[in-house]
Amino acid sequence: MLKRDERRKFPYYGILPLILTLTANFIAYFGTRPFTSSWKHYNIETVLDQQIPVIPWTIVIYFGCYLVWIVNYLIAASREKEFVWRFFAADVLARLVCMAFYLLLPTTNVRPSIPEQGFWNQMLALLYQMDAADNLFPSIHCLNSWFCYIAVRSRREIPRWYQRFSFWAALAVFVSTLTTKQHVIADVIGGALLAEVTWQIAGRTHLGAWYGMILERRRWKRRAE
Repeated sequence: MLKRDERRKFPYYGILPLILTLTANFIAYFGTRPFTSSWKHYNIETVLDQQIPVIPWTIVIYFGCYLVWIVNYLIAASREKEFVWRFFAADVLARLVCMAFYLLLPTTNVRPSIPEQGFWNQMLALLYQMDAADNLFPSIHCLNSWFCYIAVRSRREIPRWYQRFSFWAALAVFVSTLTTKQHVIADVIGGALLAEVTWQIAGRTHLGAWYGMILERRRWKRRAE
């Protein structure tokens, strides 16, 4: 039986974890760039990666996944406390691991030249201008998408069709990161695997409980002040 505050559509205890996850993501992805921009970057592209064609229209999936991220992270933040603590503890841990890789093993790739003609080609070229070819391994795009599936899988309160949709949406994002040449295969595997591993760690240890305890203490301390 859920407590009263856990029956709300969006409980109070889901707000701070969302904020901290966004902050950790910003620091990991953008905060490391000022330090690593002049460092040597490694290209871990394989022969198999070179065989994957560029499919410009898949940028729709690459950008469209942001909508799924918003919905599924809100779903995750609205679940019972134990799930929220575990999910967001795993998520923040994953961001910290990403940051470590971005600092210790900066990666890059060789982007193809894109023809100027065609709407999708122009959109892909715009993406390349907006997003530098760095901070690639592990892929945060793939990390987020697998966490979105974790947020809803095996949840009785989530319709089966939406669980399946989240799974296939994650796979579609994996493919789009390759066909837009934003990432290589190792980035995709690394991102998805990191999400799953940190989720398992948070569930098999006291990490989730510790994370929740820290956030709850902070909340009550602020109330006392």
